[in-house]
Amino acid sequence: MGTIHTGVVTMPLTVRDMTEDDLPELACFYPQHVFETMPAELERARTGVVDHLVVCTPTGVPVAKGAINWDEIPGAGVISTLSVRAELRSIGIGSILIRASEERIRERGLSRSEIGAEENNPRARALYERLGYVAYGSEPASWDQEGPDGTVSKYETTCTLLRKDLC
Repeated sequence: MGTIHTGVVTMPLTVRDMTEDDLPELACFYPQHVFETMPAELERARTGVVDHLVVCTPTGVPVAKGAINWDEIPGAGVISTLSVRAELRSIGIGSILIRASEERIRERGLSRSEIGAEENNPRARALYERLGYVAYGSEPASWDQEGPDGTVSKYETTCTLLRKDLC
């Protein structure tokens, strides 16, 4: 048996707007029915309704993605659709994405960020609370979900609503 070597690698990451060129790398983040909506989402970004951000490696490969909705809640940027490549979770990439989103919200002249966490996703809520978000309510939510056989059905859940003052 060979020797197992371990070590720590530090890698600079950048956050930028998502482009069409990112779509092939992002295909692994989403089920097919959601991925098919990405070109339309990029068009919405061009109109200023939403910003789609990606966290990238030095070679430009996206490893995380999120969005900021500008018209959902007056006076706030709403962070949504956060996703980090499964094999890279819990090492700080989500925090980088959220902080970059908050900076983008400040640049828009807004002083509040909002985010939702599914009640059955305590890890997400714990991350948001570590970053200073405070729960203020909950609401039902639903979206289409693709099953292993490719069939799409409505998924229903409850989300805890959290906010953070960015002043």
